[in-house]
Amino acid sequence: MTKATVVSAVVTAAVIGVAFLLNPSPDQHREKIKAAIAERSPVAGALGLGALAAFTSTYHPLGVASYTTVNGRTASVGALGMVFVMDMQSGE
Repeated sequence: MTKATVVSAVVTAAVIGVAFLLNPSPDQHREKIKAAIAERSPVAGALGLGALAAFTSTYHPLGVASYTTVNGRTASVGALGMVFVMDMQSGE
């Protein structure tokens, strides 16, 4: 093996290790869902609909990434410590 191959393998292993460590937890997903629903609709936030959606979400870890579903629809996706909430109101 060449030195470049070894360095590439070490860097790749380090990036994958960091991705595993930074995979968002179920609580991080739930907090982001609550915040996003409250931001998109203050009335829904005041009624606690974000908390309800977050509570009913199901967490799915994939090792280096994760996602949550609510009623079979993807509610959020996360990787590298970041969580992105999907638009759960669309009928598609």
